[in-house]
Amino acid sequence: MTLIYQSTRDKNNQVTASQAILQGLATDGGLYVPSQIPSVALDFGTLKNATYQEVATRVLSAFLDDYTKEEIAYCVEQAYDEKFDDAAIAPVVALDGQYNLELFHGNTIAFKDMALSILPYLMTTAAKKHGVDREIVILTATSGDTGKAAMAGFANVPGTKIIVFYPKDGVSKIQERQMTTQVGDNVKVIAIDGNFDEAQTNVKAMFNDTSLREEMFAHHKQFSSANSMNIGRLVPQITYYIYAYAQLVKKQVIKSGDKINVSVPTGNFGNILAAYYAKQIGLPISKLICASNENNVLTDFFHTGTYDKNREFFVTSSPSMDILVSSNLERLIFHLTNDDDVKTAKLMQDLQTTGEYEITPDMLAQLDGFYADFADETEISERILSAYEKDHYVEDPHTAVASAVYQKYVAATGDDKTPTVIASTASPYKFPKAVVGSLTELTGQEDDFELVEKLADLSKVTLPKAVSDLFGAPVLHETVVACADMQSAVETYLEFDKDTKDL
Repeated sequence: MTLIYQSTRDKNNQVTASQAILQGLATDGGLYVPSQIPSVALDFGTLKNATYQEVATRVLSAFLDDYTKEEIAYCVEQAYDEKFDDAAIAPVVALDGQYNLELFHGNTIAFKDMALSILPYLMTTAAKKHGVDREIVILTATSGDTGKAAMAGFANVPGTKIIVFYPKDGVSKIQERQMTTQVGDNVKVIAIDGNFDEAQTNVKAMFNDTSLREEMFAHHKQFSSANSMNIGRLVPQITYYIYAYAQLVKKQVIKSGDKINVSVPTGNFGNILAAYYAKQIGLPISKLICASNENNVLTDFFHTGTYDKNREFFVTSSPSMDILVSSNLERLIFHLTNDDDVKTAKLMQDLQTTGEYEITPDMLAQLDGFYADFADETEISERILSAYEKDHYVEDPHTAVASAVYQKYVAATGDDKTPTVIASTASPYKFPKAVVGSLTELTGQEDDFELVEKLADLSKVTLPKAVSDLFGAPVLHETVVACADMQSAVETYLEFDKDTKDL
């Protein structure tokens, strides 16, 4: 029986997995979630010897079951190939007291590659399945990494265009250069004069604008999303938690069935939600450690049950987490209400109108499988230095957040025995100023491209091609718009005015 996906805001809005991937967001403004948790055979006696591709096939076949066996095999084969610079795809590295799951071996050196390498194939396969001949326009807001990974995945894919919005002063210089030098006849990068939350809010508004949707259809186009709000982004992320556990079994760190903890640097809540779904299908996770930076809205939510975005917004050294509206939390809220779409819609409406909502004590009690805390800029820097001194290992600021919060978890609970996987979400080369500044004194005059060379000398890790290719690469995208002009920028790029004149 085919697994049905339903909207968090209207359970009668039901689609198959491939339809959900094509749409990106539900037409009612909600997010698609599986109507039931599928059965996945997690036999780690077998999985410990499985390749990443084999684990991905098992997970995707269960969650995306309206794709044929051949279609899943094609998507996996195309996605997880030589573009990853480590044959393991997502290796697990043992450090002092923790295990870093390195998710940055793809061609944009961030964890978004793990899902965005496969999303274009899932999406174009879905379009063929459903006879969709409209051009698919990927509309995405990014806090730094999604944009580049999405463009790398969709560049020159027939039948698609991709438009990426990013906060002009809210990403690292390396992240910005990765985006603005992106080649592809179908890609457009636009900076905004606001923050990620404003970009994401306006992108959601365009998805939910009925008149714009009709105008898109009239021009033979339709929107879809490459953000983790799209279940085609979310489901592939479940794979690497299963794979990490299997690797720990293989290395005899644990026995099959032993509990582990997982610490995840968290912004939009997609990555840790994937770990939550991994736990739901049977992965033995004890605690899901939700690690935030100074934009600690999630920490306060898990402690109090109140989600309040009405607070100061900080630009930090971990920009992919500089988020006050964690969109994927809506999926968890839906599950906490016992899949009550009316209650979920009301809470999301409260967030939109007042900037906050409060869950019930019973819902809060269901969050006992989570631990939440945050790390400030000093703690992040101290953790980067500590990992370097103890293990000669260089963590990026996001990974350092997860490591620092894990140490807080140990101090608060005394649980230093449960093996803990740290989701290492980006290469330190994406954030050279923060990393090198944590390891040595800076004059303040160095630019990011001078600092990556210094980082190579410090870390003894070869400069990734994703960074070396940026030296001398021409900037191809220089558009900057006000937040209020984002939709106009989309219509201009899609040449709606020109097309209307030609009709």
